Amino acid sequence: MNIALDMMGGDFAPLETVKGAAEYVATASAGIHLTLIGDEVQINAHLASHPIPADKYTIVHAPEVIGMHEHPTKAFKEKQHSSIAIGFQLLAAGKTDAFISAGNTGAMMVGSLFSIKAIEGVLRPTIGAYMPREDGTLGLLVDAGLNADCKPENLNQFAILGSLFAKYILNFENPKVGLINLGEEEGKGNILTLATYPLLKENKQIHFIGNIEGRDILLNKADVLVCNGYTGNVVLKLAESIYDISKRRNMDDAYFNSLNFEQYGGVPVLGVSKPVIIGHGISHAMAFVNMIRIAYRMLDTDLLGKMKDSFLGQA
Repeated sequence: MNIALDMMGGDFAPLETVKGAAEYVATASAGIHLTLIGDEVQINAHLASHPIPADKYTIVHAPEVIGMHEHPTKAFKEKQHSSIAIGFQLLAAGKTDAFISAGNTGAMMVGSLFSIKAIEGVLRPTIGAYMPREDGTLGLLVDAGLNADCKPENLNQFAILGSLFAKYILNFENPKVGLINLGEEEGKGNILTLATYPLLKENKQIHFIGNIEGRDILLNKADVLVCNGYTGNVVLKLAESIYDISKRRNMDDAYFNSLNFEQYGGVPVLGVSKPVIIGHGISHAMAFVNMIRIAYRMLDTDLLGKMKDSFLGQA
């Protein structure tokens, strides 16, 4: 199993990326190999202080970096020797099995959509984000910001993708799917949610429990929370701000601490044909450890194979 890491992505790269890779390898099972993509000189300098056994990694030199504020499509096209571009080249060629980066999110999405492409039958891939609940479990929010405007068919597919991720990665036997809405009643909502409800209700591949409201998102009411990316990103950023406020006010509370999204690693791109994990730009070593764990779990459970099977005949 070969998992590739963009060593140059994120505000604290490559130091924190190297530290995360070293921490992961120290506790990982046999059969894991990491491909470290980035500036070879910088990577080796940090490996001197945070060593990894030589048989556990390979360095692929990437002389260019796509900056966090560069135009994603333009940079991805013009910087073919960047760590992100090389990462997708290796993934598309089958030389690696998964790719992780905390770099330019837009460039990561360009690579996901145009280098490895969507699963056949998937209209639009989605980004899932973890929602820590009061009881200590995690829900999955889809979409978390990739698709600001959606059609009902998109949300129906997000529900399938999210359910599979929740089952095989978050370990819910029969994940409950809720449609985020402004009321619980079936007749509530806007044009999008009103048209989406019957599709989810008739979908035999999911366990749909109906509409959920904003007050339900951080409770154990639904395991997969479905909405368009505009709504989802507002929810995600609000949850992040709660954690930030709690730290500024010196609050030490187990639940508020669980809203530190770094401890869950990055968010998965669901609906593309190979595992891609996108981390937050401020990721530290702990986040990279958890991103590698998610990628490993996706490969170990053959999540992508299960997703492909679910969309057979839908192209």
